[in-house]
Amino acid sequence: MTLRPRTADASDLGAALRRLDWLLLLAVFVLVGYGLWAISGITRFDVAGDPGYFVRRQAIAAALGLAGMVAAVVVPVDLYRRHWRAVYGATIGVMVFVFAVAEAVRGSKRWIDLGPFQFQPSEFGKLFFVLAIAGFLVGRGTRIGGLRTVMSAIGLGAGPMLLVFLQPDLGTALVYGAALGAVLFVSGVRWVHLSMLAVSGVLLVASVLWLLPAAGVEVLKPYQTARLTGFTNPDSDPGGLTYNVTQSITSVGAGGLSGRGVEGASQTRLDYLPEHATDFVFASFGEQRGFLGTSILLLLYLLVVWRGLRVITVAGDLYGAVVAGGIVFAFLFQVFVNVGMTMGIAPVTGIPLPFVTVGGSSMVANLLAVGVLQAIHARGRLAGAR
Repeated sequence: MTLRPRTADASDLGAALRRLDWLLLLAVFVLVGYGLWAISGITRFDVAGDPGYFVRRQAIAAALGLAGMVAAVVVPVDLYRRHWRAVYGATIGVMVFVFAVAEAVRGSKRWIDLGPFQFQPSEFGKLFFVLAIAGFLVGRGTRIGGLRTVMSAIGLGAGPMLLVFLQPDLGTALVYGAALGAVLFVSGVRWVHLSMLAVSGVLLVASVLWLLPAAGVEVLKPYQTARLTGFTNPDSDPGGLTYNVTQSITSVGAGGLSGRGVEGASQTRLDYLPEHATDFVFASFGEQRGFLGTSILLLLYLLVVWRGLRVITVAGDLYGAVVAGGIVFAFLFQVFVNVGMTMGIAPVTGIPLPFVTVGGSSMVANLLAVGVLQAIHARGRLAGAR
């Protein structure tokens, strides 16, 4: 009697795997490869005597992420819904653990050292945050549109967001906020409640930037305030306050149509552009590969977003649709802000560019998120075929 369920489960798993979104999978594989190629040129002169140092590390992270993506496809998505409290608790616990054991790097506590690698829990928290909040909302049933449910979801979301903000990591906290808004929207929260949330967000930003500092309460770190001030007044101090953005815009423009190549990209090669493999990686790539190279990258992102939105429509249940919506919008938000800040149309917040920015945690976390999307798609198509 024990063989039947196992045989049925194996059959269901095989059928689900045959219903993966292969176009999404192909787009992600090409993105990973394209990102590795980009990093190989951007970081070629960063480590003397070892031009492949960063690209090797990024490739290892990609391999780990692909293994995690396979595991995420196999795990039933409904498992996260049933155990959303454990997912939420683990997310909070790991972030608190960061404050206890992480060493401060440039005034921030974000990374846990794991031998030769660094683990950034807040990157994985983006996915777990969506899984947990979506589980809470879907579990409310018919009460999902009520004001009490909305406020409870915001309260749950505020915990991880505050912990990330205190690291301090303003950019990642903003990604959490964008994911929370997307989860509430897809779950069917009333427009009036979403409007109230938007107004509250505007008031919060105004308080942090102007009202509280005017009263003598500084919420942001000085460098965070400088970044936001520089965004609102980009010509105020091109040699100091807005130096990074000025060099970034120069790099993007210098790339022209086809780029200056690895050797000719002086902004990147000679380190005129700071953080050219992390915060401003898009600007470096633009200088080296030009409009054509960056257009291909943006089209690949567009393909991933399109297929991700399609996952929402084929999800077999509300939970899958809500999770897919949160993942896709958070992904889109990261791309928009990172690309925008390199051209001066968004503030510099340190948000990584998915699949391109050097960073193992970001690479693995994004591939895990793709695995969850694939699991939702496959099981949704399987349910629809029955």
